[in-house]
Amino acid sequence: MKANATGLPQPAPVTAPAPAEAVTALYRAHALGLIRLAVVMLGDRPAAEDVVQEAFCGLYRRWHSLADTGKALAYVRSSVINGCRTVLRRRIRQRGVDPWTGDPPGESAEAVALISEEHRQVLTAMRRLPSRQREVLVLRFYLDLDEEEIAASMRISRGTVKSTTSRALAALGRILGEQQS
Repeated sequence: MKANATGLPQPAPVTAPAPAEAVTALYRAHALGLIRLAVVMLGDRPAAEDVVQEAFCGLYRRWHSLADTGKALAYVRSSVINGCRTVLRRRIRQRGVDPWTGDPPGESAEAVALISEEHRQVLTAMRRLPSRQREVLVLRFYLDLDEEEIAASMRISRGTVKSTTSRALAALGRILGEQQS
């Protein structure tokens, strides 16, 4: 520490972490949850990992232009959601069919063994929901976000989050009821 004119030591200036350090710390803390989010949205782990990786690369590239680096997680979460939407649109264009009713990607024996039948039924039912309803449920119940965080991630109002969640849960219940019959 340097001393000023009064002889008192001056504190060292506080500096923000370098972009690489900040993004790496954010990745270590949140990548797994974001990959889970993307897997539920896409039904495909390799594609989910690619979407999350691209979101973090985008964050790193744009780190210096962020107005508030404290909101970096919300930025990455929005990027992951948008990346999933892009992948789903690309699948529709390439296949010419609905990505969820067409042939799903093959699952490994390990993946099949890890997911219980009930969990698989819920995921299958969620894939039949409209994309906004599916996104709200994934953010709420898989990532455990509150309404405010969901609204920020999806760039919608808090009221829209509430009504969409309510409609999605009702639709999910109907779909699961049909599967049980």
